Amino acid sequence: LRGSIMILGPLLARFGSASIPKPGGDKIGRRRLDTHFLGFEKLGARFDFNPENGFYNVDASNLQGTYILLDEASVTGTANIVMAAVLAKGTTTIYNAACEPYLQQLCKMLNRMGAKISGIGSNLLTIEGVTELHGTEHRMLPDMIEIGSFIGLAAMTGSEITIKDVHYDELGMIPDVFKRLGIQLERRGDDIYIPSQEHYEIDTFIDGSLLTVADAPWPGFTPDLLSIVLVVATQAKGSVLIHQKMFESRLFFVDKLLDMGANIILCDPHRATVIGLDKQIQLRGISMTSPDIRAGVSLLIAALSAQGQSTIYNIEQIERGYQNIDERLRALGADIKRV
Repeated sequence: LRGSIMILGPLLARFGSASIPKPGGDKIGRRRLDTHFLGFEKLGARFDFNPENGFYNVDASNLQGTYILLDEASVTGTANIVMAAVLAKGTTTIYNAACEPYLQQLCKMLNRMGAKISGIGSNLLTIEGVTELHGTEHRMLPDMIEIGSFIGLAAMTGSEITIKDVHYDELGMIPDVFKRLGIQLERRGDDIYIPSQEHYEIDTFIDGSLLTVADAPWPGFTPDLLSIVLVVATQAKGSVLIHQKMFESRLFFVDKLLDMGANIILCDPHRATVIGLDKQIQLRGISMTSPDIRAGVSLLIAALSAQGQSTIYNIEQIERGYQNIDERLRALGADIKRV
């Protein structure tokens, strides 16, 4: 759960020390925390892991601004270091910083609270430390992963829907990737309109070779939507290679889709080739367990488009990212109930 690790930066900035137990979360592979702690150490913190009680302890009574080159463009790592650095003494420079919309929003909010952060939206952030912050008002961005999930849901079920207030300009290449899968979607003001489609056909590269959809740091395609793209491709016309670079266990949920009748070749832990069924053969309902939040909603999308009844266990995973999902889907006409 990123909430637990994300509290470290503010705790260090305000109180000079913090301790948290090892965080839990989705079963999608290794999720190392080194970037967070290496960043804190460069700011002058002392880090200690106690293997007996599983606690991370950080002491940072005198944070000093410095140059930090991140070993990976971690969104949560960048955010944590930014939150600690805004109240450190002197200037901090973070290179290879994440620049996702979430991170840009955090930096803009901190600036309104009195922080001095420049380079927002780029991978080079400069932070001049201040002595204190004050309150502000902030309106959250809509969840771009949820928007992508509803685009996939509309395509798989052949439904006509409008997704309201999406902050289209903050979606990066998400709409374009779905368009390359053959999904018609249209921007209407700040809404996305998706017409009902009998069929959708996957694009190829210019030379006619197989389309590859891969994740990359922003402004590349977000890894959180690869599971959705994979399930949507199962009913498209054509084939696509899904390359999940970041997490080595995130594609293992395809065995459930195979049980439902999908045509997928799992090449290795990071790559899967999907051969679309072009809606000629419907997926069939099965009983399954959600391994993580994105695979869970992908299986939910598959179940809504499948013939017969499906049961999904471990739905707490899904609900962490999709509030009241059963009620909202029922309002759209889905036959779904919580047991």
